[in-house]
Amino acid sequence: MRPLVIGHRGASGTRPENTLESFRRAEELGADMVELDVQRTRDGAVVVMHDFTLERTTNGTGPLRERTLAEVRRLDAGAWFAPAFAGARVPTLAEVLGAIALPVNVELKPVGADGLEAAALAVVESARAVGRVVFSSFDLGVLERLRARAPGAEIAVLWEAGPAASAVACAKRVGARALHVRKDGVDDAMRAMACVHGLALRVWTVNHPAELEQLGLAGVDAIFTDFPERFLQIARVP
Repeated sequence: MRPLVIGHRGASGTRPENTLESFRRAEELGADMVELDVQRTRDGAVVVMHDFTLERTTNGTGPLRERTLAEVRRLDAGAWFAPAFAGARVPTLAEVLGAIALPVNVELKPVGADGLEAAALAVVESARAVGRVVFSSFDLGVLERLRARAPGAEIAVLWEAGPAASAVACAKRVGARALHVRKDGVDDAMRAMACVHGLALRVWTVNHPAELEQLGLAGVDAIFTDFPERFLQIARVP
């Protein structure tokens, strides 16, 4: 039985990451969910971008938080990936929720206490998408503030390295239902602790079938991948 397949920043292996083109491609391929990153612009808009600066994935420069939404909309977010995607734009979270019907993992990337969790929650609620969104972050403070605002929201703790017991303790602290763990951090202890405490175990970022074999399927509920097409051919068993 294969784990659920989550398109990491969409189908980012073949499309420019965190663009509508990437998310739509993941949905076309049959991904079970997509993951994206959100930040706020200078004027408070919730936009989809991983890096805190613009250089890697757009033709802009400097910190994203210093640009207004209007300025961000003028940037090209596709040409860096391939000429065929020139003209792709940085989408807002609302635009992504409106463009695809898949469940969405919204990773919150705050810059200090900038109110990102409240702004992102407002967008999700306005789109009537709370039931298909998982909020995640490395920042426990932002997850605590989100939990206080939304007792019913689904939350996951992002975990890079460290003892399984510490990861579970963080999940309990914010009422999380899942651990999103870097693939290097998945071992028997992590699988056992997640199972005992009723936490889904979702692993990032898995791009080669051989890595999935090394992880072992037992106890792994989902994988994040840049290439959903490489894993979707594996049959799921109810």
